[in-house]
Amino acid sequence: MQLLRLVGILLICVTTEIFSQNTFEFLRVDMSPRAAALGGSFSASGDDADVIFHNPAGLKLLQEMPISISYLNHLLDINFASISISKKFDNSSSFGAAIKYANYGTFTKADDFGNRSSEYGANDVALIIGYAGEIDENFYYGANAKFIYSGIESYSSTAAAVDLGVYYIIPSEQLNISFSVLNLGAQLSSYISTKESLPIDVNIGFAKKLTHLPLRLFLDFNRIQESEDGIISRLNNFSIGGEFTLSKVLRLRAGYDNQKRKELKVGTFAGLAGFNIGLGIVIKEYIFNYAYSSMGQIGTLHRIGVNTTL
Repeated sequence: MQLLRLVGILLICVTTEIFSQNTFEFLRVDMSPRAAALGGSFSASGDDADVIFHNPAGLKLLQEMPISISYLNHLLDINFASISISKKFDNSSSFGAAIKYANYGTFTKADDFGNRSSEYGANDVALIIGYAGEIDENFYYGANAKFIYSGIESYSSTAAAVDLGVYYIIPSEQLNISFSVLNLGAQLSSYISTKESLPIDVNIGFAKKLTHLPLRLFLDFNRIQESEDGIISRLNNFSIGGEFTLSKVLRLRAGYDNQKRKELKVGTFAGLAGFNIGLGIVIKEYIFNYAYSSMGQIGTLHRIGVNTTL
């Protein structure tokens, strides 16, 4: 009953923002190669510092002081990077911090007559501080505070937001259940005079480790607040993934994102849009990760990263 009450409270918090216009879309980009290889179905992972980007309650499950560094080579000259870290201080609380950064390359400034002058850049950054605590045995809560900055040449926009989440574990079933609300906040300053809202996401996630196979399955239902056509249409925004532990050294991952496939479809053709594959290689205390993501006819994305414990 506690879980249902908390879920209800979080849903009420976002009812006034359900159909808002979105800004700072870089917040929705998966930086982690592991998360991307699983199709973005990562909110119930609970064993990676990058869970802070999906559900801050998952920080409570992390041991010692894990750190994750990721890099995404996006299309054209666009590049993304992130770093996340977590620290467990005692049995009742954990803290985390993360930075998410986007650089869109350089552009040439020109006047109304096409005369070129200097060059300028564009970038986005999000600074995140997270906390997770325990409600009851195997039942956790978490919250992030975010400061978000977006800049183009001499213009900029800022915002503040919070992420809220709960996390429940059924150890006998090796099952994790996650519920989170991301980017709940407001713009503090805008580009010129245009006010926009943050890209709120309401997500439900599951992670299940199979008993007789070296396989962990992940399933997320994303942006469930966005549709007005009933619960079935809300569940169409799902992502699913699997992680195979082939040996102590090698992990193979694959995932599918149904929402991205719909968004990237050109006419009736989608190609491999929405499909992702990746691997993790364990060398001593380091895990080196890679992910390949198809964007259909638009192109492909490559992510690399490393995880370790300090």
